[in-house]
Amino acid sequence: MSQPISVHVWSDIACPWCFIGKRRFEQAAAAFDGKVAVEYHSFELAPDTPVDFEGSEADFLAGHKRMPKDQVTQMLAQVTQIADGEGLAYDFDTVKHTKTLKAHELLHLAKAKGLQLELMERLFSAYFEQGRHVGHEDDLLAVAAEAGLDVEEARRALADGTYRAAVQADIAAAQQIGIQGVPFYIIGEKYGVSGAQSPEVFGEALRRASEDSTVEQAAAR
Repeated sequence: MSQPISVHVWSDIACPWCFIGKRRFEQAAAAFDGKVAVEYHSFELAPDTPVDFEGSEADFLAGHKRMPKDQVTQMLAQVTQIADGEGLAYDFDTVKHTKTLKAHELLHLAKAKGLQLELMERLFSAYFEQGRHVGHEDDLLAVAAEAGLDVEEARRALADGTYRAAVQADIAAAQQIGIQGVPFYIIGEKYGVSGAQSPEVFGEALRRASEDSTVEQAAAR
């Protein structure tokens, strides 16, 4: 039996294109004639963001990107429409923009427990669809519990900074690779895909990675 194709994804839960990319990759993986093993890696789009940012998502982006607010509002409306096409119900009016470091720490705990994909899905939905404040520890722990993590273990991991170094290692790896934006996918340890590409683009990368794996396995016999 062939080995699963490895898929490494650098992502931030505050990245609207990362959730869209997740849905599109899932479509490609469902249509792919083989198995995939997906692992998410930490990336902070705006590490200087305060936990309690005062203002809307449009306010944040207008300041962060130095764009007119009207233009940002129009851009968010377009992203909402694109997300809707992927079955996602973005509500930027209720988004609580916040620092995502603690969420990334819990994603590493979830990876250790085999629950990373479950937590990633719930964090994206909590942030973009439900208006929950994932920068506040109690709210974040509630999401973690919904994904199957033990609340007290998660609380201790945050208090002790158990996975803080792992988050920084992911960010350093992204810098070393040259990743400047997310989502970014490395498929089959070889094929880089930047952005929320179409399922067809992801599918082609999976197909090529599968062909490479078949050749390598044949050569090893």
